[in-house]
Amino acid sequence: MNTAVVVVSHSKALAEGVRELAMQMARANTAVWAVGGTDDGRIGTSADAIRDALEQALHVANEVVVLMDLGSAHLNTVMAIEMLPEGLRPRVFMADAPLVEGAVLAVVAAASDDRADDVRLAAEEAREMHKLMSGGANA
Repeated sequence: MNTAVVVVSHSKALAEGVRELAMQMARANTAVWAVGGTDDGRIGTSADAIRDALEQALHVANEVVVLMDLGSAHLNTVMAIEMLPEGLRPRVFMADAPLVEGAVLAVVAAASDDRADDVRLAAEEAREMHKLMSGGANA
């Protein structure tokens, strides 16, 4: 498997729901991890949990694309990547994409055995879809 996907949200239920939706929409057997909430079950993100998911994903795939919901999810993902062994860091790509739409497009691309950069780009195409659905490029 070329690329796995990791979904990071402040809510465990939201991360798992996005994972479930993306897997059903892609209709494929793609490796997708859902990471959400803090270690004690509150709303938030955990760099340790994200790192654990990245390590697990890198055991089954050559590369990983990460999608995140809010700013601190991004910050904790950066920290999690820095916590990885140096040789694994270049195999992790962060997508700048809407969480739900981006995850669906990323999982579809990953199911096609695309490389991580192509999976990331597919996820980021969701930004343009968002603009079109909102009434134009100024939305």
